[in-house]
Amino acid sequence: MKRILEPELMDDVAQARAYAQADFAEENQGFVDRFRAYFPDWTGGHVIDLGCGPADIPIRFLRAFPESRVTGVDASRPMLDLAREAVGEAGLADKIIFSCERFQSLALPEQADALLSNSLLHHVPNPLQFWFHLKQWAKPGARILVMDLLRPESSDAAQALVEQYAADENPILKRDFYNSLLAAFTEDEVASQLAQMNLSRLLIDVPDDRHWVVGGIIP
Repeated sequence: MKRILEPELMDDVAQARAYAQADFAEENQGFVDRFRAYFPDWTGGHVIDLGCGPADIPIRFLRAFPESRVTGVDASRPMLDLAREAVGEAGLADKIIFSCERFQSLALPEQADALLSNSLLHHVPNPLQFWFHLKQWAKPGARILVMDLLRPESSDAAQALVEQYAADENPILKRDFYNSLLAAFTEDEVASQLAQMNLSRLLIDVPDDRHWVVGGIIP
């Protein structure tokens, strides 16, 4: 199945709220746990989260690594409104700053000790832009962890995944999950992207039937 693009931004208020209210606890905590497993010697530093959404992963990350500080980047203002609310309730407002901007035009005052991204790449028309900017923002030795959806072989397979994992979710979320699966990349496509950007030292893993993960250290 060929990739079918979806809108780059989740900037509808109802759409953002449906995403924030969905149960991603297992996936998001698993992302943080995977970072610890990949980089057991890492204790803290400046972290950039690209496509931070409603900030569930930054909150979980800071609880796991309290010596960190996070720059959360997301171009959806409704998402960041929810993120600021969640961060305030978690008592972590002094640990996180947000930038409401597309990553393609983002300017940061400093590079990062670690870069995270969960479920942003499938929104990007040109994935090489993502990997290019990730390299630009990473200090030498920066830790990288990127996770996203894995495109299934057919639209029927995509619909089956929606029914398996999101049957009881908001219809808006189910629609977006389906469209995101169609817009996602295959493992081979991600490997090709990394090779083109001279990032082949980052390793790809496919931990389940709907995600791929890229992790490693920038030389």
